[in-house]
Amino acid sequence: MTDFEALYRADADPWQVASAWYECRKRALLMASLPQQRYGRVLELGCGTGITTRELAQRCDDLLAIDSAPTAVSRCRAVLEAAGLGHARVEEGELPRAWPVTPGATVDLIVVSELAYYFSDADLTAFLDHCHNSLAPGADWLLCHYKRPFHDRMQDTDALHRRAGALPGMRHLIAHDEDDFRLDVWRAAGGSAS
Repeated sequence: MTDFEALYRADADPWQVASAWYECRKRALLMASLPQQRYGRVLELGCGTGITTRELAQRCDDLLAIDSAPTAVSRCRAVLEAAGLGHARVEEGELPRAWPVTPGATVDLIVVSELAYYFSDADLTAFLDHCHNSLAPGADWLLCHYKRPFHDRMQDTDALHRRAGALPGMRHLIAHDEDDFRLDVWRAAGGSAS
């Protein structure tokens, strides 16, 4: 897998998430695509430096954000602290092996943006299963991924989104598909999220 820690040490914002029009527009679409105004428990997987994390934290009661790069985790914590968002926590973990949700516990929203295409086939299967099993009844699951080829991509965006949507009990709510990226939201069976 890509050495994300080296990327974050070399550049405070390696993908220009805070400044590039593509990233700002995509983030606005991501936030506007969340079906609920507010969520209880939210899990953000692959949080990076916390730009999206800060916005998600403003729409939930409890947020857990995960990233594998210690430098990104540190920056994300600083962003949340500066914004006074004490109900949001950030942990370091190598997904999917270090799954942050205790078996049997669930969340009301999972956000995965620009992460799942880095996984091997086996890791993607485990990752999607972990996500699926961590959804509360009626919870929402958002996936957003770049579509164009790049050197360390291991999964095709359309294929991995289809795999997520094919998991049992998932109802497709929202689809946004354009040349550069795809965004989908599914709801788990069993009601509506809080």
